Amino acid sequence: MSAFLKFRYFLLLALLISCGDRTAQTSSQAPAEEEQTAEQPTTSAGNVILFFGDSLTAGYGLETEQAFPALLGQRLDSLAYPYRVVNAGLSGETTAGGRNRLDWILRQEVAVFVLELGANDGLRGIPLSETRANLTAIIQGVRSRYPEAEIVLAGMQLPPNMGPDYTAEFRALFPEIAAEEGVALIPFLLKGVGGIPELNQQDGIHPTAEGHKILAENVWAVLEPLLNKNPS
Repeated sequence: MSAFLKFRYFLLLALLISCGDRTAQTSSQAPAEEEQTAEQPTTSAGNVILFFGDSLTAGYGLETEQAFPALLGQRLDSLAYPYRVVNAGLSGETTAGGRNRLDWILRQEVAVFVLELGANDGLRGIPLSETRANLTAIIQGVRSRYPEAEIVLAGMQLPPNMGPDYTAEFRALFPEIAAEEGVALIPFLLKGVGGIPELNQQDGIHPTAEGHKILAENVWAVLEPLLNKNPS
């Protein structure tokens, strides 16, 4: 039964996330996605943790404060970490789209950059060489602009119907890039949530508020060791 649920989850993921392209949004078809747009960056300096991703980061279907970046912001406050969280998630985003908007996002100083992109590339069958090049360019772009910034890459997996070779290579792509670029890795952002109906919304793919609490834990396990309670 668990294997069936996991397959059902990933099949719905392929059908629904791939339909999240920004160019196809309308007020009647995807009101939630219109609400989940990237927060505009500011030019002020600060200890910013920036989450740069797609609908998972944006918190599709939820209030902004229910998405995992906001939950991590609340935890940081409760533990007296002097960081400000910025949610730059955009539903339907691809690695190419993220690469194109990176310069605009980086107008603000970034202390930690959490990169959660690639799922939409895989669901559209984009050559992995292109996804690799875009993710690498984003990481190197952040490092060039802010050499002292910590960078975290969130791993993702694809449904089995994309083909065994492609899905295996896609899954391996994230740890390979993390190792090559020397960045921290979240092995699988949706660990403990994907394929569990009660932790996903009615569409079967986007986590509920409870699901986002688990995503926050998955991220925190990698993020917390990188933080400084007294950053300069």
